[in-house]
Amino acid sequence: MKKKVTTTPPEKNGDAEPPFSSEEFLAVMGDGRAIESYAKGAEIFAQGDIADSVYYVQSGKIKLSVLSPAGKEAVIAVFKAGDFFGEGCLTAQQRRMASATALADCSLVKVSKATMTQTLHEEPEFSARFIEHLLTRNIRVEEDLIDQLFNSSEKRLARILLLLANFGKPGQPEEIIADISQEVLAEMIGTTRSRVSFFLNKFRKLGFIEYNGKMHVHSSLLNVILHD
Repeated sequence: MKKKVTTTPPEKNGDAEPPFSSEEFLAVMGDGRAIESYAKGAEIFAQGDIADSVYYVQSGKIKLSVLSPAGKEAVIAVFKAGDFFGEGCLTAQQRRMASATALADCSLVKVSKATMTQTLHEEPEFSARFIEHLLTRNIRVEEDLIDQLFNSSEKRLARILLLLANFGKPGQPEEIIADISQEVLAEMIGTTRSRVSFFLNKFRKLGFIEYNGKMHVHSSLLNVILHD
């Protein structure tokens, strides 16, 4: 006759499970999460790669670009600390529609599609933060389209510089790192490098920007956008 074995669950210490923290989730490694470092110029993923994860930028800057069949590159977004990218994998996108490249040394949190989906379903705080990111991205894409359709390349460059300097957002405007080259700026606004160089020199002479290894943008650059 077999002896019946009774197991007693371990005593609880009375401490409640700590609440979910988006900051902690995006700061440490865990199930389905890894922290990856990339040097300037390194490729995070390429157009056509399998789309199986979402990335969160802890530090650095990332360029998202698309290459046409003819070999022409267009920069469609630049991400900085606090941004997500690669979220297309959460929909029906099985392949990357663009390439992601480090514009500077950066640290990223790579979150698998399964972990990201589960966390969005289970954690309202994190879900709200991610939805805010998506809405902000959507507004930016609409503004970029209007900018391309109606504004001159000079105004488009002024707008991009103000956006990269965090103008209009809480906190002090930040300097634009020298790693964002004139070639990248040209690809972002759809013009040539020589035109970007011409406008940057013009902005500097007018006192709208300063450049000494790193670029600083003054709020007076708004005059270029507001001037008809």
